[in-house]
Order: sequence, then C-alpha cells, then structure tokens
Amino acid sequence: MAGTDRLAPLPEWPEYGLTEDLLPTLSDWARRGKKVALATLVHITGSSPRPLGSEMIISEEGEVQGYVSGGCVEAAVAAEAQECLRDGTSRMLDYGAGSPVLDIQLTCGGRIGIFVRPLQELDRFVALRQDARTKRHPVYSETDLCTGSMQYTSSAPFSRENIFIKAYLPPLQLIVAGSDPVTLALICLAPQFGLQPFLLKPLGPRQPPASLPHERYDRRSLKDALPDLTLDRWTSVYALTHNAQIDMAVTEYALKSEAFCVGILGSRRKIDGRIRTLRTAGLSEEALKRLHLPAGLEIGAKTPHEIALSILAQIIKQYYA
Repeated sequence: MAGTDRLAPLPEWPEYGLTEDLLPTLSDWARRGKKVALATLVHITGSSPRPLGSEMIISEEGEVQGYVSGGCVEAAVAAEAQECLRDGTSRMLDYGAGSPVLDIQLTCGGRIGIFVRPLQELDRFVALRQDARTKRHPVYSETDLCTGSMQYTSSAPFSRENIFIKAYLPPLQLIVAGSDPVTLALICLAPQFGLQPFLLKPLGPRQPPASLPHERYDRRSLKDALPDLTLDRWTSVYALTHNAQIDMAVTEYALKSEAFCVGILGSRRKIDGRIRTLRTAGLSEEALKRLHLPAGLEIGAKTPHEIALSILAQIIKQYYA
C-alpha cells in the first residue's frame, strides 16, 4: 500500500467530486490512449458519505474524476491507483475505524473498502456503456474481488461470493412541454442534477433555447412528437404549457407509459378536475400515484429558478422513493 508520503497531489478544490457521470471522461481518455484505473466503493461498515458502488477513475498521469468518500481518502486512492497501473495488479483498500491504515481515518467514523483495478479493456468498457446508453438499457459489470477481472451483462446477474455487481443505468431524462421562464430555468438546471432535458413545444420557434441541443427539441404537433418519445422507467415528464388541452394530452400519454414521475404546473383548485378527466380517460389509481399536482415540492418557491428547483427536487425524491 502506498505510503502517505507519496500521496498523489490532487486539486486544492475537489471539483473532480462534482462529476457523477464518468462516461464522458472515460470516452475522452480512451480516445487519447490513456491507461486508467477504476476505484469502486465495495464495502461499507457503519456510516459513509458516499453510497455503495460509488466510483472514481484515475489516469496514469494522476488525473482524477469522481469520488468515493467525503475527501478523506481520495489522495490515497489516487496514489494506489497509479501503483496499480504500474504493476498491473488490483488491490483492496481498507480505510476507517479498525483499519490497519491508522493515518487515514474517516470523519464519519465508519469503515470502507475500495477496490482498485486497471481497466484492461477500456475501449470495450466505454463502447458497451455508450451502446447501452444510446439504447437506454442498463448494463452490469461483475468484478471478481480476488482477481480484478471484469465481465459485463445486459441483465442483472445473481449475487455470488467475492463478486461485486455494479449497475450502470441510463441517465435520468426530463421531458418538458412548455416555453415559459420556468421551462427555460428547468432546462438550464436539469443537467447540473444529472438529468437530460428534452423540450416539446408544438409550433414553437425553429431554434431551441440557447442551452439546449437541437436534437433534444421537438416543435412538431403532439400527434407526431409523442409517439417518438422514449418514456422508460428512467424518464420524468412535466407539462408546463399553461394550455389545458396540451398539458392533459402530455400527462395522459406519460401516465400510460413507464415514466416514473409526471407533473403539471398549475393552481391547486384545478387538481380535482384534472384527476377526474384522467380517470375518465382510463387511467388507473396506480398510474395516478405517479402524478404530482401541482408540480414541484412545497418550498415557497416564487421565481422561475426556485420553481424549477422544486420540480427537480420532486423528481429526485420520487426516483429514490
């Protein structure tokens, strides 16, 4: 194990810890032919600032993205990862209460195990994940904690001793129908929370808002646009048009799909009428449980950005419920 006198220098501000989606960085490093180590949080005893399966990638030059603790062990993990790339050997790192590494302790008082291994087939790893992301399918990695070997499958594997399973799920998607300032604020903020926004605006301007790629904008009629949407169980849909007919059409379509979270912007006095309309359209009580009226958590929001934040909080809460 690398000594603390050889810890890799990390940036003074841990901006690397703001990166949850490591795939873009991995893709870039693969294109540039870099050697990369993958560190994964595989064991937790007691408290941990990061959930099981959290990952960190480290290049041979010491570049880092992602994080596996609250900043207590990242430098040590980066140093071990570079040793790992030099000798080609995977290793289990043990930090925290009761760990033999006495000079690195966790402020939360827990104990964590971090498995570090070279990504021997980086191009394949990236290609598999990019293909699954494009198709919006999950992909699973199985890491042998004894040898460091990794296998991949498109279906959830069975748990086995000394095998750590990591699920790479499609990014959360947020489909918004609307064009008001709340809609624009939501589109701007969503990517910062890991959500990919998509905008519906029937007969809207030819160009999308400045912050939105053209391929994530549809100005066609709902009749043409809705059937082309991918509304899977990682998708949220919010109708913010202030047009009752459009809002209800989008909502009805979304509730008949796998979309996990659906909402309509509007006053509370319209709730009962909207629920009656949706029941008349054949929506089940189970489907209506995914509907949020009015859109957003109650945080006293007033401005477009505050309302957008309340909607994003609602989506996140629903996803992890």
